[in-house]
Formats: sequence, structure tokens, C-alpha cells
Amino acid sequence: MLDQDLDDIHPLFQGAPQTTEFKKLRKRIVRYTREAVEQYGMVERREDGSLPKWLVCLSGGKDSYTLLAVLYELKWRGLLPVDLLACNLDQGQPGFPATVLPEFLEKMQVPHRIEYQDTYSIVMDKVPQGHTYCALCSRLRRGNLYRIAREEGCSAVVLGHHRDDILETFFMNLFHGGRLATMPPKLVNEEGDLFVFRPLAHVAEADCEKFARAMNYPIIPCDLCGSQDGLQRQQVKQILDTWESNSPGRRQVMFRALMNARPSHLLDPKLFDFTGLALKNIDNSTETEEIPELR
Repeated sequence: MLDQDLDDIHPLFQGAPQTTEFKKLRKRIVRYTREAVEQYGMVERREDGSLPKWLVCLSGGKDSYTLLAVLYELKWRGLLPVDLLACNLDQGQPGFPATVLPEFLEKMQVPHRIEYQDTYSIVMDKVPQGHTYCALCSRLRRGNLYRIAREEGCSAVVLGHHRDDILETFFMNLFHGGRLATMPPKLVNEEGDLFVFRPLAHVAEADCEKFARAMNYPIIPCDLCGSQDGLQRQQVKQILDTWESNSPGRRQVMFRALMNARPSHLLDPKLFDFTGLALKNIDNSTETEEIPELR
């Protein structure tokens, strides 16, 4: 049972609320994360018996704090046989509280690496006035994280995207990209040398919010992209919020649909051989049944 022995917990969980509501929340997040790790085969089984090493990306937001805590929970309980290295990429954003994460990680006894790369100046220089920063900022951040993972001998870059991020990305692609696609829980990078994992794929954003706040983790807001109005993702989030408020549970139903795709009932000939479809047991000598006239 979680926290049955209060001395037998990782520092990340010291001071955790002892309410029934929080314990249920914590168990739910742990269960969903373990489910995703197992369902999508995130843990490598190495022939030499060595443990894979994951670079856990920590931005200082509620999602990445929840990710870090739940991975350590699973590791602490012997359910995640991997080595974890937390990493924060300080992108040179003015006013970023650079001491918060190093002090937090030291206090929590979490192995970590803090990397400074001024991608902020590049984004501000390259992105025209009035355009969103997210795409370029994300590419620069991801490139640096891949480099760090290689330098640290990690086989995977682990991100804190949750269920709602995945749903929003799906609808952004649907509405604006003209394709059915989203962020998968597991993929291989373009170079083919690193995995990208999203262990919180089944976890709701609201649960991450409640968890991080309840644990009083020092949340750092993103004032770069988060400060821009009218982003496509914000618009999609508002649509999903409206659907959820009108029909509670709608988000989870839509998420389940992403796990229940039927290529034969879509229209992509690259996914399903429509031209190869043929009728079975046809006897051309048999008289065709008369079709009633439509009225």
C-alpha cells in the first residue's frame, strides 16, 4: 500500500497529503502510467542485464513534475527497472528562475543535469511578429535534448505529455493539418538512435494539476508560448472543454477512440487495401436477387 511505512518513501513524496482523495488520485496516476509503460513496451529488455537509462525532461510545469514523481514511484516500488536522469533545458528566457529546479532536484536527491542553451534569442529573432513561437521553440528544445541524451548514454527521452495533450494534438491535425495523427506514446527519432516516451499518455491533465498542486512542487510557468493569445491549441482546448462540460466523460471516450482505430472504416488506401477487396462465394450463374425499388 502507498505510504504504508512513512519512512519507506522517496523524498519526492515526503509531505504528501494523507487524505483519501489524494491517495486515490496518486494511485490512479501510478496505475495509468504503469499501464502505458507496459502496454507500449517502453522498458527495454537487454541481453546483458544492464538497465536502460531514461532522460526525464523537466520543464518545471505541473506535467513534468508529475511525470518525475510517478516514475520514481514506480522505480521505488520495483516496477520500473530503469535508471532515471532528470534534465532541465534552460533556454535563456528572461526572468526564468534558474535556481528553482537545481535546488529542488538536489533537495529531492534526484540525479540531474541542467543545460543552458539560449534558444530564446533564436526564436525571437527568427519568428515574425505576431506568429506563434511553439514550433521553432519545440524543434530547438528537442534537438538539444537528443544531444544531451546521447552524451549521457540514455536510450530514451521521456516527455510529460498527458492524455489531453494527445487529444488536442489529434484535433489540431484534424482541423488544421488535414490528417488523422497525434503524439504517440512511443516512437523512434528520425536518426533511429533514441526512443521518445510519453508515460503519462493515459493520465488526465486535471489529475496532473491536482497532484502537483497538492505536493506543492515549485511550478514555473512558461511565459514564452503561454503568453500568446489565439493559439490553435488554446482554441482546441476551449472546444474540448465545452464538449466536456456539456457531456462529462467525453474526453475519455474520444481518447479511447484513438486506441480503437479501424483502417477499413476510414478512407486511406495506404492503410487498407480497398482495391484488393473481393466478394466471396460468388456464383455468377445464380440469378441475382431483385432489389426493391427505393421509394
